[in-house]
Amino acid sequence: MPTQAPMVTRSRFTAARSCVSDVARLAQEIPLFPVERTMQLGQLAAARVATGSAAGGRIGWAAVFLKAYGIVAREMPSLRTWLVRGFLFSRLATASESVATLAVNRIEDGEDRLIWGRLAAPDNRSLPEIQQFVVDCATKPMEEMFKRQLQLEMVPGFLRRTILRWNMNSFSRKRATRIGTFSLSTLAGMGATNRFHPTICTTSLSYAPLEHDGSCLVTLIADHRVLDGVVVARALARLEEVLCHEVLAELRGLAGTSVFA
Repeated sequence: MPTQAPMVTRSRFTAARSCVSDVARLAQEIPLFPVERTMQLGQLAAARVATGSAAGGRIGWAAVFLKAYGIVAREMPSLRTWLVRGFLFSRLATASESVATLAVNRIEDGEDRLIWGRLAAPDNRSLPEIQQFVVDCATKPMEEMFKRQLQLEMVPGFLRRTILRWNMNSFSRKRATRIGTFSLSTLAGMGATNRFHPTICTTSLSYAPLEHDGSCLVTLIADHRVLDGVVVARALARLEEVLCHEVLAELRGLAGTSVFA
């Protein structure tokens, strides 16, 4: 008996999906490579849970990693650097401070959509302040939190890609605020991991769900035009130190020293 061909329906390729598609397309022009490190974060996890009883509420993993990586990037200028390609030669540009780009999934009109929030100088902010930023990205009106992205989505595709490419190859100080010096994208909250995702930042951080023994696989994706593997591995090692010392101390301070007596 012949098999009947399945029915096919058509739907609109939304402006939001077009914008994500453009970012993914531009990311293909960058020689990205991932470096991974298994970190021991058991004490950090316990301290994070303990903040749930504090006045400000529990601090999420995204806030923890944004703060810690911001500190590492403050110490390592190469993590705040990007390549500016010229017609005859290329140069490097370095921002004076980090701007974190957080990938956030929101459901609007019954559909999932990917958006990006920007946070300047996460290393100089408290964990509750960063956590509030994460919450705002997930709950505040789109027009308030992501005005620029919504405007960019309404631009015709060829012009939008031109704008994004210009921002990528710009010495302007606005480049950092429009794209970010690093990004964070994770699916750990869904029990999954995206170890190699597209990015147009020099580095992008991701982490897997915490294992029962307190270990966590952390991935740092880097632009090979700017960074080599040794530098990225060194950044991951320093990230684990910052998580287990500076950030752990702040979490314990938020929870109250009596909890850990």
